[in-house]
Amino acid sequence: AITQSSGDLILNVDSDTTLAPDVVSKLALKMRDPAVGAAMGQLKASNQKDTWLTRLIDMEYWLACNEERAAQARFGAVMCCCGPCAMYRRSAMLSLLDQYETQLYRGKPSDFGEDRHLTILMLSAGFRTEYVPSAIAATVVPDTIGIYLRQQLRWARSTFRDTLLALPVLPGLDRYLTLDAIGQNVGLLLLALSVLTGIGQFALTATLPWWTILVIGSMTLVRCSVAAYR
Repeated sequence: AITQSSGDLILNVDSDTTLAPDVVSKLALKMRDPAVGAAMGQLKASNQKDTWLTRLIDMEYWLACNEERAAQARFGAVMCCCGPCAMYRRSAMLSLLDQYETQLYRGKPSDFGEDRHLTILMLSAGFRTEYVPSAIAATVVPDTIGIYLRQQLRWARSTFRDTLLALPVLPGLDRYLTLDAIGQNVGLLLLALSVLTGIGQFALTATLPWWTILVIGSMTLVRCSVAAYR
């Protein structure tokens, strides 16, 4: 479809995503700068009111867009222009198409995380990647834990794999982006280690790891308080 297209810009939309009427015009306006290779809109959960899980995922999307992506966009380097709503410069995509189509994971063709991979390729080629909060896209999110965990496993694989791909790019970007990349990866590993240590303490000593619970809970409240209020 990319090679058969003829326009200057390509809009990527997931099949379960609904766009606001002005999304194309707002993203295209950002793409008027020839230095911009890609731009993404703000994601919301279209089924936000279905379950407690979809409400939490909607909050997670708000955090990912309006804290993480918005901060990265201050430096012109959104690290993942998300698949449900992202616009690309066609000329840039064509120059990266061979690398994009031949992505491997453990020696096999990759079938996940293509949006993050393409974004890193754009940054590697010297293009800026941007976030447009007023371009709203509503997408269907998982409403059961099983589906959610499978989705998160795919995303985690993509994050770790494509962070390695991004390492050569980071020195050419603002130092904040290096800190952000380290935090996204090391933070998750430290959280997992803390939870496993707490479970081990409970299993071996039959005592609750109150300090671990309080620290994780406090960090969660600090991170999510603004999103919960909004």
